[in-house]
Order: sequence, then C-alpha cells, then structure tokens
Amino acid sequence: MKPLRWGSSCALTIAALVLAYAPLPGLQQTLVVVSGSELQEPLEELERRFEEQNPAIRLDLKIQGSQDMVTNYLAGKNDFTATLLIPASGDLLGELEEGWQAQNPQGGDLFVDPPQPIAKTVLVAVAWPDRAAALFPQGQFQWSRLTEVLQTGRWEAVGGDPAWGSFNLVMTDPSRSNSGQLALGLWLDHDLGSGSLSPASLQTPQAQSLFQLVKRSIYQPARSTDILLQEFIAQGPNDADLALVYESIALHRWSQASTSQGQPYQIYYLDPSVETVATAAVLRPQVSGGQRRSAQAFLRFLGEPDQQAVFVAYGFRPLDPALDLTTVPRSPWAETIPGAQTQLSGSLAPGIDRPTLNSLVQRWQQTP
Repeated sequence: MKPLRWGSSCALTIAALVLAYAPLPGLQQTLVVVSGSELQEPLEELERRFEEQNPAIRLDLKIQGSQDMVTNYLAGKNDFTATLLIPASGDLLGELEEGWQAQNPQGGDLFVDPPQPIAKTVLVAVAWPDRAAALFPQGQFQWSRLTEVLQTGRWEAVGGDPAWGSFNLVMTDPSRSNSGQLALGLWLDHDLGSGSLSPASLQTPQAQSLFQLVKRSIYQPARSTDILLQEFIAQGPNDADLALVYESIALHRWSQASTSQGQPYQIYYLDPSVETVATAAVLRPQVSGGQRRSAQAFLRFLGEPDQQAVFVAYGFRPLDPALDLTTVPRSPWAETIPGAQTQLSGSLAPGIDRPTLNSLVQRWQQTP
C-alpha cells in the first residue's frame, strides 16, 4: 500500500504545480507589456500573432517614454502591474535594476532572467530636401552647422532662403526619452572632443553653453520619438526643419511624409552615430510563476526569424547581422528612400556610461 500512497501524493503535488504555474483551460492570463513608442506598431502586429498562437494568453500593451518607464516604475506611478518591460535601450534596464536594489536591498533579483535583446536601430537626422541642401551642402550631417544655425535661429545665417524664416529643430526631451539623451550626448561629445564626455566635462562652460543653446531652441520637446516624428511630418517645412530620431521610425514613417507633405524627407546618418538595442526583461515582483513562464515564451517568440522579419518591416535592424535587409517582405530598405543605407557607412560611438548619462539628464533639467 505504501507505494500506492506515495504515487497518489506525487500526483497531487504535480497537479498543484500545474494549477499554480499554468493557466487553467477556459481562463485567460494577462501579461502587461510596457514598451517605448518606437516599438508600438510592430508589437501590436506581433501581439495579434502571439495571441492567435496562444489563446490562453492576452497581452496588454502599455506605451511610455523609455526614461519615463524607469522613473514611473521606481516611483510607483503606474496604475497597473507590469509583467515585462521593453525600453529602447538595455542600459535603462540596468539603471532600473540599480535603483530598485537601492530601494529594496533585501528584495532579491528584479528580473527573472538576464535582459534579452529584441531589435536594433541607430540615431539619424531627417530634414526636408531643400532645407537639407542648404544646411549640409556637402551632403553630410555636421553638428557644427546645426550649432551655427541655432545660434542665430535664422535660415539666412547658413545660406538658406530668408523666406524660410526661423530654423526649427525637433528632438525628444532628454529627461524622458532615450533618443533625446543619445542625440544630446553625441552633440556634446562632438563639441567637447571625441571620447571626453564625462560627468566632469558636463560641468564646463562649453558644455553649459550647448545645454542652453539647445534648450532654448526646442519648443516643448516631445516625450517619445514616434510622437515627435509624426508631429514633424504633420507640421512640415517652416514649422519643423530637422529632427533627430531613430532610423527605424524614419524609415517606417517616410511614406507618410510623401503623402501628407507632397515630398519625402531626406535621411542623414550621423558619423559617428550610436546604436540602441531595444531590450526586454521579465519582472519578478508581483508577477506570478505562470505569468513569468508566459512572458518568457513571448520573448522566445520575439527572437524567432518570422518575428524578427516583422521588426525589419518596421525599419529595425535584426539581431542577426547577416540577414539581407532588402529581401525581407515589406522591408523599407527595398524602397527608394533618400539617404537610407543597408550597410552603415559611418562608425558607431560607444554607448554613454550610466554616471555620465545621469549627469547629462540632471544638467538638462537644471538648465534654465
């Protein structure tokens, strides 16, 4: 009889584990996925595909600026319990983990597994063709020319048509968005001397002068990159002349500019530019074992070739660098987009370290 009792006990234990960690038949499990706006459209498409393949799992997609994602989580500002975070850069997840550990020294790990890369993109500039030709007559983006035109704020200062009036730069708020932080960081690195960006260098008069110039030149910076580019397209020349955005969004939104403004914008690659890798992490606090397993399944799903092709269709560069971007269905690289490059011609700058980035955000917020 003892073997029988032992077997019955094991069966009950296994059944209990199944009930605890797997969704019951007929019940739907909800995963709250918090993402930056740059991934909203591909994730909405992939959400439908994943739910069709996994009918017991529902994804609830929330969109926030990448820096807001960190700030809101640490401050407990969200009115939902997040299961999975996907900011525009994995560095932000490192910042979040450090902040959370400081708040919860005995709380254990914040993430279930090490964060996982999802898709890549780089920072670029976009400008309307006639404006771009006046600002960059040699056909290459130059920070010095951008600084020069901002110092007077008028197009005639750089040989543009006086009828164009004031020069209007748009970029996201560096205190809320990853792309704004990267743009300002590259600009400062150029002005201060390549490789010299540090918390100490951001205290210099030269750095403070650039902070002041950029801040007074940007009217109500957008909280996220995709919102910014949609506003850039809607406003058109005279109200928005040049924008600093992700390549992915610039490629994806290009056809909209041709439709609404009757002309396409030109893409300019920064040299050096900086790569940002959208990275995902499954949270541990307040997330059930079943939710964690489902979220891990969703991350595996995002890394599969068919899903990586969807990211390419929205202008992202895939995790596999050997993939021919022009052969992917719906690839924007198969279109004739002015300035688009399948292989980057310039170099990539190293990422900005976290202490310097924190100092950059702080200096931006303190600049009048």
